[in-house]
Amino acid sequence: MSKLSNMAHRDIETVIHPYTNLARHREVGPVIFNEGRGVYLYDDKGRRYIEGLAGLWCTALGYGNAEIADTAAAAMKKLSFTHVFGGKSHDGVIELSEKLKEISPVPASKVLFGASGSEANDMQIKLTWYMNNARGKPEKKKIISRQRGYHGVTVATASLTGLAWVQADFDLPIKNVLHTSCPHYYRFGEAGESEEQFASRMAQDLEDTILREGPETVAGFIAEPVMGAGGVIVPPRTYFDKVAAVLAKYDVRFIVDEVICGFGRTGNWFGTETYAIKAHSISMAKAITSAYFPLSAITIEEELYQAMLEESRKLGMFGHGYTYTAHPVGCAVALKTIEIYQRDRIMEHAKKVSNVFQSRLMKLADHPLVGEARGVGLIGAVELVADKATKRSFDPKKAVGGKGVAVMQELGLILRNIQDSLAFCPPLVISTDEIHEMFDIAEKGLDRIEAWVRQEGLRNG
Repeated sequence: MSKLSNMAHRDIETVIHPYTNLARHREVGPVIFNEGRGVYLYDDKGRRYIEGLAGLWCTALGYGNAEIADTAAAAMKKLSFTHVFGGKSHDGVIELSEKLKEISPVPASKVLFGASGSEANDMQIKLTWYMNNARGKPEKKKIISRQRGYHGVTVATASLTGLAWVQADFDLPIKNVLHTSCPHYYRFGEAGESEEQFASRMAQDLEDTILREGPETVAGFIAEPVMGAGGVIVPPRTYFDKVAAVLAKYDVRFIVDEVICGFGRTGNWFGTETYAIKAHSISMAKAITSAYFPLSAITIEEELYQAMLEESRKLGMFGHGYTYTAHPVGCAVALKTIEIYQRDRIMEHAKKVSNVFQSRLMKLADHPLVGEARGVGLIGAVELVADKATKRSFDPKKAVGGKGVAVMQELGLILRNIQDSLAFCPPLVISTDEIHEMFDIAEKGLDRIEAWVRQEGLRNG
């Protein structure tokens, strides 16, 4: 630790970092960023990095957007805070709710706000239970998620998240949360099985789970259009059509988690549109404000709203809400962000440059280390394997993916590894030249990782 800066030492002694090996952090210290402009970040040593993951899949408009900053400052000066408890309101939440209903890919009667994607999905669970109590179906409470799905880290949403490291030693998952198969065709498709056949098998697995548990006990199913933190897993063809049919058959509420995919990431406003998903409700966060202010929202379908009305009549109020529900500054920032998306045709730009992005991404599949390149729009991943022919993975203890992101970072590109998959998710405003710069670094990085793999003998066995 003697080589670390004073600021790094201060960080180590004061800050808990999420999704970090805290023991190793004491040895290597943090990377400290102090400025961001466009698609670039700058650390405290003056080094420049391409932000290849849009922060945490969220900074859609890049860094340093003065228009959003000015909007936030003006909102703070006008109405720094008010709550929406007890029937109180403000013009920002009314206008934003109207706008979200207008652009929602699912029928929305009302909108309910939170401050994070975890909160949004937590509310989805809570309200699904609430609705079934109002419907006189108190036994219909189980929520089905998917292995490798990611829906948050609260007690309830971490239970939905199908990743071992989110649950291990936290005494999770809680009861009434189930997991069905992960629809990753590359990893779990059987020999000779087409994508459509695989999708049918995944839908059958879901139906078998519902039947095994009892349809009268299963209340909801939650899914991301593209599984982000599970490895950027793109759904196999026909998957969501077949899943929706199963859910409709057994009266199961279909929740789509748009926290990562929403607001242009897959080439449309929402991933629900990209994959023509027939859902009841969506969860939104992250790019709703381009991550400039914490805000999330869920759509409330008419059936759920009517149940909420009945419960209010029975109980005297709707007993839910957060201090920061519909924060006026967050609502102002979200309105300005959506205005910029529409005015500057950001979705059209993202769709246009995604052709270059996907072309360069798929070219990485030719690299000796890459088993699969996958993606849609401006999101993608490459999966590093020990053997391309057999799809054999590296020993997890060797942390090849972790080494990979470290190498990329040394070269000036910030990515995120999900086990041995390297994820790409740049700001939507990225230019064609910047995409080429990003993938030029990625190609050089893969070569360096391959050299390290050979040196360490990690392809043996």
